[in-house]
Amino acid sequence: MGQRGAKPKGKVKLEWSANFAYAIGLLASDGNLSSDGRHIDLTSKDVVQVKNFIHCLGLENKIGKKLNGTGKVSYRVQFGDIVFYRFLLKVGLTPTKSKTIGKLKIPQKYFYDFLRGSFDGDGSFYSYFDPRWKSSFVFYFAIASASPAHLEWIRDVLSESLGVKGHITRDSKKSTLQLKYAKAESWKILKNMYYSREVVCLMRKRLKVEKALLFEGKRLPG
Repeated sequence: MGQRGAKPKGKVKLEWSANFAYAIGLLASDGNLSSDGRHIDLTSKDVVQVKNFIHCLGLENKIGKKLNGTGKVSYRVQFGDIVFYRFLLKVGLTPTKSKTIGKLKIPQKYFYDFLRGSFDGDGSFYSYFDPRWKSSFVFYFAIASASPAHLEWIRDVLSESLGVKGHITRDSKKSTLQLKYAKAESWKILKNMYYSREVVCLMRKRLKVEKALLFEGKRLPG
């Protein structure tokens, strides 16, 4: 039997690092905190996403599979950790976070690692040649969320850090917002987010970014 009053032990080491901040970014986008005050869940259509999450938190949990109504497969990891759960509440995550998430307590040193996790979860990058101008190649970096307060917080941090402004738009269904940055501002963010070849990331997204940057004669650090 355990000692009365003994503090519960957690599975996750609560120490800020690049990998830890990246995992928090994934949780802020694709994660879920159960209402039981104990369980944390991450579900993604990309199994690499879930593997990265497990790696960054030093977990040994097995990855499960889920089928949606159309028969498409999603990958999931769920684990119980009261200590980590309480830590996430202090950071600013909540069981019903999608529309209520706002400012998170992320150390400035690891903000871009967090942002990379958010981007891999709820971000997008697209590029194209604008037909209005000859040889005009444009690209956009975007983060999506149902919470205006969360996007405004990210926007404020990026504005203070890099002097970029961006703009927030609502999708056609009026249910999700996007914080978007075009070309020059996008490049400033990307080179800070992918500051090394060694950082954990969703490689298919990174390769998409690198391919687009080649048109501009730009290369990510490392």
